Amino acid sequence: MKKISPRRLRRMQARMLSGLGLDLKELGTADEILIRFPDKQLILRGASVIQVNLEGERVFQLIGGEVEEKAVEEMIEEYVPPDEDVALVAAQAGVDEDLAREVLKEVKGDLAKAILLLKSRKS
Repeated sequence: MKKISPRRLRRMQARMLSGLGLDLKELGTADEILIRFPDKQLILRGASVIQVNLEGERVFQLIGGEVEEKAVEEMIEEYVPPDEDVALVAAQAGVDEDLAREVLKEVKGDLAKAILLLKSRKS
């Protein structure tokens, strides 16, 4: 049996799929693909991406690559308040910047909530 070159095989595949109403397009190799779920995220590196168009819908196929899975706990980074926010909260609440920074982290950057919380603690 005669061996078919990969180039010719791709052409034959494209012709066959277009006869079925499918349009296949190789997009190349992605550096990184991020897929987020409510409880985890997947990071694919070096995967080949193929786009298939079928009746106005686009379907993406990811092939190969290195997969890294992260749980939600690993994705949450600690909030670091900007110095301007710390200075504003400290001045408005009449507290030192260290306490203002600590409360801003606690309320995840909500300035109004931090000021109100600090003022209520002083009373």
